[in-house]
Amino acid sequence: MKVVNVENVVKTYSMGDSQVHALRGISFDIESGEFVSIMGPSGSGKSTCMNMIGCLDRPTSGKVEINGREISDMNEKELAALRNRTIGFVFQQYHLISSMNVIENVMLPLKYQKVDRAVRIEKAKATLESVGLSERMGHRPHELSGGQKQRVAIARAMVTEPKILLADEPTGALDSETGQQVMEMFREINRERGTTVIIVTHDPRIGASTRRCIRIFDGKIQDA
Repeated sequence: MKVVNVENVVKTYSMGDSQVHALRGISFDIESGEFVSIMGPSGSGKSTCMNMIGCLDRPTSGKVEINGREISDMNEKELAALRNRTIGFVFQQYHLISSMNVIENVMLPLKYQKVDRAVRIEKAKATLESVGLSERMGHRPHELSGGQKQRVAIARAMVTEPKILLADEPTGALDSETGQQVMEMFREINRERGTTVIIVTHDPRIGASTRRCIRIFDGKIQDA
């Protein structure tokens, strides 16, 4: 089953009097349960592609379907609901809320889903345990190492049990050893939970470590 379907997608941005062609008619599919990277250098269009998959932007033309739903046909409220229930996001700079402790950060997506507080606590604890951070639940982000922060971010992304885990340069702020540990965690999530994992990266080593690599350059697919 396809969870991502991208067909002839063009994305053009207006910058003053000029047009920036970020995507130039790209097409690819991602099947449920795949472990995939989207790789390209800075300016290649991979971040724009990620924004389409993450329902953060719409194409200028072409079609993007996420879990069977075409995003161009959806309003902002529907897109937000699809993001919240279908996609977990992991970012390079973690995006943890500094005023909240670890368990509060992980519980946050469940709050947006209006899940009962007792259930939020139970699910957050279980998810933190699965990433090896049971003893850090009461800590604040500034008390954690980079690798621990990224594990909290992964737990926050996974607490809603999304079908798709979308990670933007998730090892970019980490040393190589910690980065390998984080990649192993993504492999484990994919293997044990069957979650579709999509990693956006500029790093060929990360691209080579996934089962399939979609290479993008100058807004076009080079290899899928």
